Amino acid sequence: MSSRPEPVGPELLRGWGLPDPGDSKKARGDVVIVGGSRSAPGAALLAGEAALRVGAGRVALAVPASIDAQVGVALPESGVVALPDDADDPFEGDLRDHVARADVVLVGPGFDDPAETRATLLAAVAAGARRLVLDAFALGVLPEVERNLLPRELVLSPNKDELGILLDRDLRDEATDVVEAARRFDAVVGCYGMVAHPDGRLWHIDEGGAGLGTSGSGDVLAGAIAGFVARGMPIERAAVWGGWAHARAGSRLEERVGLGFLARDLTAELTPTVRDTLEQAD
Repeated sequence: MSSRPEPVGPELLRGWGLPDPGDSKKARGDVVIVGGSRSAPGAALLAGEAALRVGAGRVALAVPASIDAQVGVALPESGVVALPDDADDPFEGDLRDHVARADVVLVGPGFDDPAETRATLLAAVAAGARRLVLDAFALGVLPEVERNLLPRELVLSPNKDELGILLDRDLRDEATDVVEAARRFDAVVGCYGMVAHPDGRLWHIDEGGAGLGTSGSGDVLAGAIAGFVARGMPIERAAVWGGWAHARAGSRLEERVGLGFLARDLTAELTPTVRDTLEQAD
């Protein structure tokens, strides 16, 4: 295990750069976000907007039929498809097509039932999801899912409570815990400034602050990571870029407006944060 994480800042990220945006939205990739519920319809919206704000070309939101009309109005830049009424039903028709052709599928934001989340995750995989980002309830059910059922390219975006669930123990040390989760689940894992690859590579993002502890912040982070994956980056770099953009956006908002900004403010701040990181205009 690497005991010295590589610090993340504008110099590193400028060296990595971003994929050529091409000349159309198709060149910047497709994201499908599977989530939402009556109790938390906004989670998928925040994730979808975040993916677009970091440059993803197209986003489709797969949400329960009970909220699909409202979601479509709230984020008119996205496509919207309805999830099956029964979570155990396979994805069919337009939904299956969206998942199969997507560059990345994000599962979890806004779900509120573990059994339905597990069934929906497996349905997304059966529909042909090639790259997965898992967040929220999808992380809670992950220990019940055999790793070989999931695609090779997998990113986990837990908060500290969810990281404890993944490890099935109390947390001890940030770097050690994140690296252990990456190896245990053979996935790229990002949690509170640490991003680990299962091969032991580790990065540390020293940005953000108390303001990031706001409702919906994790949905924005997961959406940003998915957006960078869609653009064609290796998943570990997408997780680092997403973690940096999210944390640095929080720092900028805290400096400018103070504590109490909303997750929706974070989404709007992502675009100038990415621009300024590349230009070192901060």
